[in-house]
Amino acid sequence: MGAVVVDPGPSSLVLDPEHVLDRASMNLANALLGNSATAPGLEVLVGGLKLRFVTGSAISVTGAEGVVTLNGNELPLNKPVRVAPGGVLVIGAARFGIRYYVAVQGGFTGRGALQAGEALTFGKAQGQGFPHIHQPARRALDPERPVVARITRGPRVPNYDAGLWLRLTTEPWILSPESDRVGARLAGRPLEVASAPAPQAQPLAAGSVVLPASGLPVIALADRPATAKSPVIALVRDDDLDLIGQARPGQMVHLLG
Repeated sequence: MGAVVVDPGPSSLVLDPEHVLDRASMNLANALLGNSATAPGLEVLVGGLKLRFVTGSAISVTGAEGVVTLNGNELPLNKPVRVAPGGVLVIGAARFGIRYYVAVQGGFTGRGALQAGEALTFGKAQGQGFPHIHQPARRALDPERPVVARITRGPRVPNYDAGLWLRLTTEPWILSPESDRVGARLAGRPLEVASAPAPQAQPLAAGSVVLPASGLPVIALADRPATAKSPVIALVRDDDLDLIGQARPGQMVHLLG
């Protein structure tokens, strides 16, 4: 046994790095501990997670910013910290960004949503100390400021009215509360969907901006389906996709072409 889940918070998931919504933060959390780049970690939505460590280890917390404590003392973010047996980690409400990432030395084992009272186990640590890394942490997003994501044209844009791209990249969008791990749904003035024969299903990459019949764009995220029939009108630059994963419902989103 490694740790016991006292309280999972609104949503805490054990995930592979490729399935998290802010990959850069999860990669940093693992790198700080000398873990493999593929080591599973915790994605903690908003906060509220409370873990009691049965086995001593080392942890790092990245991503969102808020008050995180270990045994009642504030724990520094974006740094490796040793935890003695009996240590209690509490992830407070995120003030900036929305998703924390927690890595443990050796990586968590298992996958899926955490439940209160669940026992977590750790993998084998790689070495004794912590590596020296030169990977700076990105500041968490201010929820009062717009999220800016750069996009490139998708394959279907030439088949649409010339004004579609202009509107997509100049009008303000709001992250809808209906967004989830499948897609970031944007609310605003619907774009005009050109009449055309239904396209064949096409592979759907993370960051694809899909235009469904509603005219409201959807940015495909980690749990997207493998294919989509709605046209892909743009692609979010890979460097900026993690920003979408840290945006809060109601936050303004600007797409820059």
